[in-house]
Amino acid sequence: MTSKASPAYEALGYEQARDELIEVVRRLEAGGTSLEESLALWERGEELARVCRRWLEGARARLDAALAEEVEEDEARASR
Repeated sequence: MTSKASPAYEALGYEQARDELIEVVRRLEAGGTSLEESLALWERGEELARVCRRWLEGARARLDAALAEEVEEDEARASR
């Protein structure tokens, strides 16, 4: 299995991927599925978790960039 999510999963927004992941986990925890279906659900959950992680990493990068910009502006004002 690769670390890159398939294109179909890449198109999902964070909330949609998270909601689908919650459903996958619920189904796995409920049991009653065949081994093959459980493996398919687990693989789907891994893909969805990767999508969520990418969204969160992107959000963190945007926040870090905004905070760094704010610090630079404050330092520029202080040096005047």
